[in-house]
Amino acid sequence: MRKLKNSELNRLDVEGFKTTKKTPLIIVLDNIRSLNNIGSVFRTSDAFLIEKVYLCGITATPPHKDIHKTALGSTDSVAWEYAEDTLTLIEKLKANQVNVVSIEQAENAIMLNDFTPAKNQTYALVFGNEVKGVAQDVVNQSNAVIEIPQYGTKHSLNISVSAGVVIWDVFAKMSVL
Repeated sequence: MRKLKNSELNRLDVEGFKTTKKTPLIIVLDNIRSLNNIGSVFRTSDAFLIEKVYLCGITATPPHKDIHKTALGSTDSVAWEYAEDTLTLIEKLKANQVNVVSIEQAENAIMLNDFTPAKNQTYALVFGNEVKGVAQDVVNQSNAVIEIPQYGTKHSLNISVSAGVVIWDVFAKMSVL
């Protein structure tokens, strides 16, 4: 097998990305500290045609060299917006019929492998702070909570890894609807 060159991958350019049909997924970053994590989430969001990324609270916004370092230009393709208060944003999204799902370990959480997205529904996936996770008041206002099954000794995954796992899984399930 021969590795493909970037020119052989037939990827969209930024303008093509902006005009193509998006996956009905919105990503909400709730007080993310690491600029590298933010950039990685943008890059994953580009890969799976995410509708929009919301950067909330202390989450930094582009342009920033440390976000750019991992985003590799995806902050130019993926629509994004800053929201000072995550809870206010969640209420706005729910008022617009968006199904808000926090990615967290919580009572009555749905395991990711058991989650089935509804057809013709837009979802907002909320990812939380590297130390404290998704704020409890945001979890309380979510329509559901998804937990990533884990079997080792650690209690969590890095937020950019969690985003990659969840976005891929939900994208794949939505792609067959």
